[in-house]
Amino acid sequence: MNKNTIQYQFLTVFLALTFFGCTTKKNTKEETVAIIKKKGVAVVIKPIVISTWNHGIPANEEAWKILDAGGKALDAVEKGVRTAEANPEIQTVGLGGFPDREGNVTLDACIMDHQSNCGSVSFLQHIKHPISVARKVMEETPHIMLTGEGALQFALEQGFKKEELLTPASKKAYEEWLQKTDYKPVINIENHDTISMLALDEDGNLSGACTTSGAAWKMHGRVGDSPIIGSGLFLDNEIGAAAATGLGEAVIRTAGSAMVVELMRQGKSPYQACKEVVERIYKVHKNHSDLAYLQVGFIALNKNGEYGSYCLRPGFNFAIKSKEVNNKLIDADFKIK
Repeated sequence: MNKNTIQYQFLTVFLALTFFGCTTKKNTKEETVAIIKKKGVAVVIKPIVISTWNHGIPANEEAWKILDAGGKALDAVEKGVRTAEANPEIQTVGLGGFPDREGNVTLDACIMDHQSNCGSVSFLQHIKHPISVARKVMEETPHIMLTGEGALQFALEQGFKKEELLTPASKKAYEEWLQKTDYKPVINIENHDTISMLALDEDGNLSGACTTSGAAWKMHGRVGDSPIIGSGLFLDNEIGAAAATGLGEAVIRTAGSAMVVELMRQGKSPYQACKEVVERIYKVHKNHSDLAYLQVGFIALNKNGEYGSYCLRPGFNFAIKSKEVNNKLIDADFKIK
């Protein structure tokens, strides 16, 4: 190894540490970078995992056990978001999720791998881990989405346990809501919402997962963006991945996650792509009555390991973990100041 080679490798490591030192700061207009370029050579740092909200921290830790051992991104995202589904204190996902206006906890989820295989369930009741049912739909059926009673029947046939998902805490909140019966989504509700997760593994493959109990006190049968491939989650293994959180109707109207990925295909950074789609959503909703309580946020991750996020209002954050970033929460930049 000659002197020039040693100097180049030292410079590469120095630049990596310099860049990654910035990744624990607030995400600003300058894209958080996880790639170093030198003389046309790109050094991609992987694996890496990004997820939404405070509950992304324990979710990332679980996902990282798989990624750090050289495992697949698909396994990592499934295992990661299951932590939120199983936690009754997170009242917007899985067990203990806030019910609809009839008192039923209904769940939505989807999952997608690097080969564009995907699975989804919507309006699923009595099953704590809809993300795992969604994966079974992907792997064991010719379909992409199962819903309602059909999704429940399939889950039971696959060995999932039927159980009561309405916890005492969520039941109490529901009974209090019944006293006023006012439906209005709450912005950044307890800093919890849909958990979305994207991962890039050692093989350079992307996968994503999204799971939620949906909007609290929604009409019975309502389904948001979370189980819809292209809205709540989308990825193209040649380009990158994106996922959403917030009010699903707004994301569906713009095919949000698919648009983020397409903008990255056109050369936008993950941050720039998320920002442009949020601005589209603002333009669509600026004269709507729901703007007063509307919150939407996106996370994105490209094939180079670059990540970014943007949201409509302050309060949304995301968690990032890699070998260089030790599971930090980052406040997303936002449109409405």
